[in-house]
Amino acid sequence: AQVVESGGGLVQAGGSLRLSCTASGLTFNQYTMAWFRQAPGKEREFVASHVHKDGSTNYADAVKGRFTISRDIARNTIYLQRNHLKLEDTAVYYCNAMSDDKTFWGQGTQVTVSS
Repeated sequence: AQVVESGGGLVQAGGSLRLSCTASGLTFNQYTMAWFRQAPGKEREFVASHVHKDGSTNYADAVKGRFTISRDIARNTIYLQRNHLKLEDTAVYYCNAMSDDKTFWGQGTQVTVSS
């Protein structure tokens, strides 16, 4: 099983970018899906999650109101729509899939926000 991120790149501050994460080899609707990020010199941090059991979403305070996580069951894909990007959103963004007994991480996709 694996999860693969896509959609990273360079974007200007104030702009928008959507990240995608596609899962394969796992039962998608049995996994809570989440995004984390790691900025240079910092620890990896939680960004957002979509809980499979009830469809609830959670966000880090730093991204509330700007980022939206969503799930497309038909495509085994989650998205992270990011608006009003800030310089401090620059990081490698990682997709995470977590069930009761398994966790998978993607390899990450770089997002750079420029001024």
